[in-house]
Amino acid sequence: MARFRRASYVAARLLLPPYLVPHVVAATAVMHHGDNLLDTGTRAQRAAAWASWEGRVRRALGTGVGDDPLMRTLVHTMEAYPRLRGVVEAYLSTATAELEFDGFATETDLQAYVDAYSLPGFMLVASLIGPDADDGSFRAGCRTFIEAGQRLDFVNDLAEDLREGRLGVPMETLKRFSVSVEDLAAGRESAGVRELVEEQVRAARAGLSASRELSALVPGPSRALVEALVEIELLTADSALRRGAELLRGSASPPPLGTLRVLARAWRRARAER
Repeated sequence: MARFRRASYVAARLLLPPYLVPHVVAATAVMHHGDNLLDTGTRAQRAAAWASWEGRVRRALGTGVGDDPLMRTLVHTMEAYPRLRGVVEAYLSTATAELEFDGFATETDLQAYVDAYSLPGFMLVASLIGPDADDGSFRAGCRTFIEAGQRLDFVNDLAEDLREGRLGVPMETLKRFSVSVEDLAAGRESAGVRELVEEQVRAARAGLSASRELSALVPGPSRALVEALVEIELLTADSALRRGAELLRGSASPPPLGTLRVLARAWRRARAER
């Protein structure tokens, strides 16, 4: 978790109550492990690795016994938070959308991917920091946040995704700006590329700004973390907007000083809540 996104890891350790941190880390580990299996190797290798792991998770769900440290940790967290069981089952049922992903033809395809993969994966963690009962508002807020974050990741990670041959910006969007995959792969910082990046980042930023309302839907102990995560994503979006077409050469990161300010404000909020 620390290697994948250090600012979010520090935020969780700093802002969550100590009793909740191990469970959030455990849920995040399950999400990342599944993601790695679905992303590593040939398609046949990925499919086989996922099928094996899914079978082990389902056995752990059925027996209450894990066969390795990660499984045992997952079982323990589900015992502490029984509502996680249904979230895990929902994640397993649609996660192969990532296995099938090799790019999007349309915006509709991107939205379907968010519903099938991004949101169920995020809910593994979100269900632990959210309300005990949800009337649908919390999940809808999570959907707004993760869609915006996923869109930001796709445009911010253009350079990496182009190397892997799995572009996350829909082809119809490229066409609208008269940009081709070949243009992006060649690193051509044309006016169309600049406009494309700006539109995608601004769309992500609008969703992230709307996600500020999510903190009002979570219990007090989780509120500071949710606020910090949204603000750090907004800082990342601002960095990506400044970088513009240079994202073709590498991703943008949130500025360290700005991130520290966000964490300091959130830490004061967390102390007040406790």
